[in-house]
Amino acid sequence: MKGTVWGARQKISVKEFIDCATLNGAYATFEERTKGRIEPGFLADLVVLERDPMKEDPSTLVTIPIERTMVGGKWMYES
Repeated sequence: MKGTVWGARQKISVKEFIDCATLNGAYATFEERTKGRIEPGFLADLVVLERDPMKEDPSTLVTIPIERTMVGGKWMYES
């Protein structure tokens, strides 16, 4: 991906992004007691990626293939 960086001081890390999409997203919708984590008692909604996003260049994250998705503890998609 190429382009202009706008607001360079407002960048967040990949870890911060994942937290925003999981933990903080659950908190924002008052569902932090059932969503946002992978642990006993929480809804099992997750995605398995082909590569570790924490080890990728942030500009390539959108190219990581999805291997599987789980919704409510059941596998819904498998590549």
